[in-house]
Amino acid sequence: MRDLFSTPFKQLPEELNIFPLAGTLLLPRGRLPLNIFEPRYLNMVLDSLGENRMIGMVQTLETSVNPIPDDARFFKTGCAGRIISFAETKDGRIVITLEGICRFNIMSEVGMQNGYRRIHSDFGPYAMDMDGPPQCVDRGTFIRLLKDYFEVEKIRVDWEMIEKTEDRLLMANLGMMCPFNSQEKQALLEARDYSHMVEIITSLMEMAIRSCDKSSVKH
Repeated sequence: MRDLFSTPFKQLPEELNIFPLAGTLLLPRGRLPLNIFEPRYLNMVLDSLGENRMIGMVQTLETSVNPIPDDARFFKTGCAGRIISFAETKDGRIVITLEGICRFNIMSEVGMQNGYRRIHSDFGPYAMDMDGPPQCVDRGTFIRLLKDYFEVEKIRVDWEMIEKTEDRLLMANLGMMCPFNSQEKQALLEARDYSHMVEIITSLMEMAIRSCDKSSVKH
């Protein structure tokens, strides 16, 4: 059955509203909750709802500036998300959830609109994001690594839920929730393809485990 809410690749927008945030990652198929309260981004959400329900998430290069200045520098690759839930609050905020659709490269900026920034987007290099999920993860090996990593990072998870989550959604959720730094998150976002993304996540987790082992030996 066709998904009535899906966006075909050829209909992805050439111009995109963007939301620059420090250390916040959206990956294809991942879901990102956002609490919107700044007037410029309230405008962005309302405008997006009236257009294509798309918002481009990009990481800022500076990680300690808040609020994000209008001229903040950001990485040149982001991920477009579709607004799949929307709720207004009595104190004037909007709470939304974005579902990652497809990564994009920023070609140029269009300019400001209602206080927020817009860009010319190029989705071409990441068309594979909208393909069906390939099953290329050795679940047994990866779950053992994941348990070691979560123990090192003292992260508690629902293992039954993890076991039931299909590979591509699992990788998206891990990339977004794990305490990777901005550069590491950007490396995931700029992975050549899904298999490369799995390699990067695996390497980051292995490095964290080795670092903890070395620290334990020193003490």
